[in-house]
Formats: sequence, structure tokens, C-alpha cells
Amino acid sequence: TEIRSIKSSFQLRTFDPEGAVFYGDTKNGEDWFVLSLQDGIPLMQISKENVLVSVAGGPKLNDGKWHTLEVSNHEKFVVLDVDGSTGLVVGMQSTEGGEVLSGALRLALGGILINKEKMIVQFKPQMDGCVREGSWLNLSIPWEAEADELWPCYQNIRPGSYFPGTGSAIFNTSVFPFEEEHGFRIELWGDFSLMDGTILSIKASQEGLVFTAVAKNDTKEVILTFGEEKIIIKNSFKTLLITFLKDLLKVLPDEDESKTTMLQASPASQTGYLTIWRDGRLAIGGLLGEDEDNIGSNFLTGCLEKIRVQGRDLDLDLANKHMS
Repeated sequence: TEIRSIKSSFQLRTFDPEGAVFYGDTKNGEDWFVLSLQDGIPLMQISKENVLVSVAGGPKLNDGKWHTLEVSNHEKFVVLDVDGSTGLVVGMQSTEGGEVLSGALRLALGGILINKEKMIVQFKPQMDGCVREGSWLNLSIPWEAEADELWPCYQNIRPGSYFPGTGSAIFNTSVFPFEEEHGFRIELWGDFSLMDGTILSIKASQEGLVFTAVAKNDTKEVILTFGEEKIIIKNSFKTLLITFLKDLLKVLPDEDESKTTMLQASPASQTGYLTIWRDGRLAIGGLLGEDEDNIGSNFLTGCLEKIRVQGRDLDLDLANKHMS
């Protein structure tokens, strides 16, 4: 039926910095609207009568708190209100006219219904988050949910990456900034006593595994393997800093300098030191396989509260490949 006014309101809570929040289209995807987050900031993109518009701005919304969002259409303008204040206004005017929408209108949450390549600003549309108290164009008809299982919105949440034991996130090491004199730093936060499986593995391009960190819940240990050397730590710690230098591996649990362990790098690993960080692979949550087509094994079961590589928070959505 004809829709002369579009207005939807809902509450959103997420820690995810990137993904589609709310999508709608007409003409089977020819005209579309998407509200997403990029780096936590609202981004609206609109396609109407072959005109593409994009605008970003407003407060960061990926702080884990509930935010009230309202998306409304006022003739030539689309307005996003955040927590009662105007966040973004997009104006569009086509010389072709035709302001009244007609025909089927499709809506989607947490994803999009068209090819993402059509977007002006490219982003990964999958969204991790919670939505409640939604009013969608004042529709009373229940939504059709294509997901096999919808998870509940828990009352209390905190940031983290949950690994169900079925996959890992794999990165090319070349995507991380690297300066030889400062080494390569990886920081991990979490309750390591609740983890089981491979936390981290690093592999040189044409060689075997350089480093692994494996949690063993049965023995209450975390075993770090560096070449032929091993470090065994009781799993009672909550943070782990691993620093790779050309001739040294430094392991620091719980930021306690008195517990620091250092291993000398073998001459062979020193030779390939630069190659590892420029042409290697790094996996969070699994043991890397023999080649790039092998996604690995011994996957992690547990939750990492925070992962930092080279001083920056790691976004697992940016992995080269991953499953789970």
C-alpha cells in the first residue's frame, strides 16, 4: 500500500564498531536505505531514483549501553534522532519527482538485502548487537525471522569475543604495523582458567608454526611454544603480554614484572624474523594448518575479553578468513 510517512524507533545496544543496524528498500532493492555503524559512529546511505547519498556523524554508539534511535522520513529529508537529539539529517531531491512510495517495502535488522558492493561507503554488514522496543512503521504483523536461533538480550554484558570451539579468525601479519626495533606485541585479556584449546598461533609463510599458546583446562595450564622451547604457566592469570623481538621472546602475565619469562630466539628464527611479520599468518582461537586452505584445528572454547595487536584493539570482523 502507499506509504506517505516512514518512521521507526527502537533501542540498540552493541559493542560492535561496524555493521548494519536497520535496512529498508522498495522496488525490489532499486531504492534502499541503510543505517549502519562504522567505527561506532552512525552512517546513513540512501539510493533513490539513481541518486546515491552517504552521510556519517553523531555520537559513538558501540559503548555497550542502550541507545534510543528514531529514523523518520520528512518529504525530502531522512532524519536520525539519537537519545532524543538530532544525530543526522540527509536531504535528497531528484528532478524526476515521485515522492510517494508504493509497492512492497522490505525491512531488515542486522544485515542488508542487497549486494554490499552497491554501497558508496563499503563496510561489513554483519552486526552483533541487541534491539528492543521496536516500532517499525507502526506495523503490528510479526516479523519473519530467517535465523535458526535468536539469542536473548542478556541484562548484563561486557565486551569480549566468544569462541565456541568450532573456528578461528585468521589474519595476514602484513596488515599490522611493524617496526623492527620495537618488536611485535600481542596482549590478551580474559579468565584463562575458563579456556580450553589454542588461544593464538603464528606461522611463517613457507615454514612451520613459529609460536602457539594453548590452554589446557584438564591440567589448568597454558603452554606457550616458541620453536623448540616451551613455557608452562598456571592458568590463574587474567592478562598476558607477549612481545616478539629479533633475538628474544618476552612473556608477561598479569603485568607482573617478577613473573616475566624470556626465551632466546634460535639463529634460524632470527633469520626469518622480518619474514614472519611481513608474510606470515596469525590465528586467534585455533591452530593454523599446513596451508592457507586448511583452516586449522584444536579451536578455542572460551571468551577473550580484549585482544590488542601492536597496541590496537583487534576487530575480528577484519580477519582474512574465519569460521564460527
